[in-house]
Amino acid sequence: MSMHLQLSPSILTADFGRLADEIASVEQFVDQYHLDVMDGHYVDNLTFGFSTVEAIRRTTTRPLHVHLMISNPHDHAVGFVRAGADRVSFHPEVTPDPAAVIDAIHDAGAGAGLAVHPDVTLDAVRTHLDALDVILMMTVRPGWGGQSFMTEVLPKIERAAALVRDAGARADIEVDGGIKPDNVEAAVRAGGRILVAGSAIFDGKDAPAAAKRMRGLLDELRSS
Repeated sequence: MSMHLQLSPSILTADFGRLADEIASVEQFVDQYHLDVMDGHYVDNLTFGFSTVEAIRRTTTRPLHVHLMISNPHDHAVGFVRAGADRVSFHPEVTPDPAAVIDAIHDAGAGAGLAVHPDVTLDAVRTHLDALDVILMMTVRPGWGGQSFMTEVLPKIERAAALVRDAGARADIEVDGGIKPDNVEAAVRAGGRILVAGSAIFDGKDAPAAAKRMRGLLDELRSS
C-alpha cells in the first residue's frame, strides 16, 4: 500500500499553558497541525481566534490546517489565512454560498476544504469537488475533543475517496475524530491520507512518545 500518509496533531487537547513546548516536542514526527476553531454557536464549545493561530505560526514551519466550526465562515476565513493558516476547512451547511467561501480562501493564498459532519451527506463535496484541496471527514460530531471514533462513518470515507479518485481530483482525504492506534488502520484502509490525532498524541503523559508511535503505525501502513 505505497502512499504518503500524514500525521496531523490536533492541538485541542494540548496544554495551552506551554503550547510552544508541546508543539516542539512532537515536531519531528508530524507533517502538519490541525487547529479547531469553535464559536459557541455552530457548536457549543469555544476555542480560540486569530491571535492563537498567529502565535502557533511563529512556533513551527509545519503547515497549519484551520478547521472552522463556526456559523459564519465567510466573515472569518480570510482572517485565518492572514494569521498563518495554510489550509482552511469549513462546514458547507452553515453558508448559503460555499463556493464564495472557497474562492475567498483561495484568493487569500490558502488551500480550501469542506468538513463533512457525520450526519451530513457528501452532496456539497460532489458539487465543489474540483475546487477542493482537502475533504475533512469527521468521525466524531464536532465540538469536543476526546470523543470515540464513529466506525459507521468508514463507508462514507470510502465514498469520498472514490469521488476523488474517479474524478481525478486533487483533494486530500483527511480523517478527524477519535483517531487512536487501534483504529488508524481502518481509517487508512477507507481512504484517509491525513490522520488527525488529538488526545492520542497530546495525552497529558508523553506526547513525543505518543507521536512517535502514531508515526510508526502510519509508516508501517504506508509500506504494507
